[in-house]
Amino acid sequence: MSESVVDGIAAEFLHNANRGRRLVAVDGADAGRAARFADALAQAIAGASGDDVVRRSLGAVTEPELRSGTVEPFRAGEDAGADAVLVVDGQGLLDDAVRGIWHFSVWTLAGDELPHSGANVIVDLSDEGAPSRYFYDYCAIPPSVNRPGLH
Repeated sequence: MSESVVDGIAAEFLHNANRGRRLVAVDGADAGRAARFADALAQAIAGASGDDVVRRSLGAVTEPELRSGTVEPFRAGEDAGADAVLVVDGQGLLDDAVRGIWHFSVWTLAGDELPHSGANVIVDLSDEGAPSRYFYDYCAIPPSVNRPGLH
C-alpha cells in the first residue's frame, strides 16, 4: 500500500486530534480492503506520533456491542496509555447511531460504489498498491443516480 497517501491521512488525523484517547473508524464496501487499510493507518499513526496504537477488527457489530466491548474499555484506559489511538475496522461504523463516537473516520472504496458521505476521508482502494484520496462532492452527483442506496 502506498505510504504517501496513508502517511498523509495519518498526519491529518494527528494534526486535528493530537492528544488524549482518540478513536478512528475504517469502514468500506469490502471488509478485507478496509481491514488492510486500517492496519496500514495504525502503523502510520504509531510511527508518526510515538503514541500507543490499539488495533481492533470487529466485523459487523451492533451499537451496544461496539460501545460496551470496544469503545468503553478503551476510554477507561484498559488497553494503553493516556495518549493512545484506537483504530477499528468493521461494518456499520459510520452509521448514524455510532458516527459521533469517532474522532476521525475513513471510508474505503473498492470499486464504483458510491462513497459514504459521513466519512472524514474517502480512499479509493480499487488498486490497493496505489490508493488515492477521493474527494467527494454530493452536490456533483447527477439527479439520474439512484440515491436511495447512498449512505
